Amino acid sequence: MKKLLLETSFSKIYMIVMIIITLLILGGYFSYAMFTVSKEKGNAISIVTGNLEYKLRVDGEETNKLTVGSNSSKEFIITLSNPNNIKARFNFYYIDEIPANVEAGYILDCETNNLPEAKGVILEKINTAGSSNTYKIMVENESNQNITIELGVNVGLDYNDLSLPDNGHLFNEYVDIPNAPELDDNMIAVSYDGTNWVKASNDNSDNNWYNYEELKWANAITVSEGTRDTYKNASIGTPISMDDIETMWVWIPRYSYTIGSTDGTNYYGKKGCYLESAPTQALPGEIDIRFISTNIKDRGNAKYITTTGSREYYTPDAFTFGDEELSGIWVGKFETSSSDPSAYRGGGNTAELDPMIKPNINSWRYISVSNAFNVSLKMNDAGNRYSFNESTDTHMMKNSEWAIVAYLSQSKYGKLGNTNFTGANKEIYQNKSNYFITGCSYGSPSNGNTDYGCQYQYNEEIKGTGASTTGNIYGIYDMSGSAWEYVMGNYNDVVGASGFESPLTLNSKYYDKYTSSNANTSCNGNECLSHGLSETIEWYNDKHTMINNEQPWIGRGGHYSLPYVGIFYNTYIGYMGDAEEGGTFRLVATIK
Repeated sequence: MKKLLLETSFSKIYMIVMIIITLLILGGYFSYAMFTVSKEKGNAISIVTGNLEYKLRVDGEETNKLTVGSNSSKEFIITLSNPNNIKARFNFYYIDEIPANVEAGYILDCETNNLPEAKGVILEKINTAGSSNTYKIMVENESNQNITIELGVNVGLDYNDLSLPDNGHLFNEYVDIPNAPELDDNMIAVSYDGTNWVKASNDNSDNNWYNYEELKWANAITVSEGTRDTYKNASIGTPISMDDIETMWVWIPRYSYTIGSTDGTNYYGKKGCYLESAPTQALPGEIDIRFISTNIKDRGNAKYITTTGSREYYTPDAFTFGDEELSGIWVGKFETSSSDPSAYRGGGNTAELDPMIKPNINSWRYISVSNAFNVSLKMNDAGNRYSFNESTDTHMMKNSEWAIVAYLSQSKYGKLGNTNFTGANKEIYQNKSNYFITGCSYGSPSNGNTDYGCQYQYNEEIKGTGASTTGNIYGIYDMSGSAWEYVMGNYNDVVGASGFESPLTLNSKYYDKYTSSNANTSCNGNECLSHGLSETIEWYNDKHTMINNEQPWIGRGGHYSLPYVGIFYNTYIGYMGDAEEGGTFRLVATIK
């Protein structure tokens, strides 16, 4: 049996080793009645577990205590067995000292804890019923007195020790668990082998499709009709030719977020583990993210003071689609291109062409909002070329959907958390291609330089991948520069020059309506949390201007030639909704 050995030393008599073990059902569903917890203060181990059997052995004997003599070390072994017939995963955490203002059982970040290991280690998966794994932990006691570590008794069997909070999601307070991607039957899970996109296991059984802790967002593709059966029946690891790919997608799992402040006035995120200086508007910090299941919908104020530890989470509006709560959404990996990229402006103002999502190709520009909206919807019409079925809803990206990509990128799961980038390079690199080639990178954030072109392609490490939302190839591209992007964000149902009939009468699930040109009151007199409006104004110095009666449509990302664009760029110059040379759009797909 595989063993995990962790060692820590300390000079103080007080030692706390905390093990938090949470059962993850990969489908994203939790049965909360199965869970209980032991939170012991002082010299204790704490286990959070579900319907899980475990045994602690010391010197071959079952016990719930481990005594370590002065100036000596001792090891103990925990055996974890999964009695369920579902796959499960466990998280392992330990800390040395819990600060006085932090409740025992809370996973600390690097701001409040000086042990880097306290960020957590994911253990090997426990698989189906009857399987088990054993883990060895070594404790060194450098003090002059004996210490005793006690394991909470029967926490895996006694379901009545702890009352769950009213909102019923105790374990998401502490452990981030992304919902598994939902695929349409025609979609193929893919990963990158360093040269090619290859078919991945869509149940992530080899952990090679996605791992958000490692900034590996789930990617999927659709291929041409003539090659679809070949690739669907191919073995895992089969390379997929870019010539056969028609659309590329990235999964954004459902989450809640909150934005920290050091002074209670300026909410620029927290310094966290990834900035070398205090957050500012020009160099914002980490947005706290926690992944949640579909039966959770937080409605806190999305703000907190970093010194208090008490956080108010909010579930973004984009994860509610009409009357359906989504486990996540698929977002186009690149700006949209057309089935005839050689056409005028890569497609022009027509709804007769079909959308494509690929790198190294002209984006589809000079298209009105109404035509972009209509070609997005027709992707899942009966007999569509992509073979999307009625369970999939393809549509033009809404403003709120753009925002959830931006917020996730500004978290530990996005480019901010990528340690290959420091300082100002945490910002997503600009696409300065004056030919609007998708996936290009200038190799640095937005600036006033005029040597336009495609300096680096999307798959070139660091300089190229720095233009994605993760800083690696698994993120989303073209969200800074290239063409600016129309999103479905509208002022008071004013159609402008969009081509829609006046007033706007679309199904409300397909667009975000804003009732004020003041970002602080744009949702019927209230602040629009999670929409990337008031909360993140001019982060990274990206320009921001709210829409109004004369310019009723939101544009995102900014133009390749501008020095103040980026993922938090919003409108700045007015957009009427008509076909413009430098404007494009992006696709989103939801699975019902």
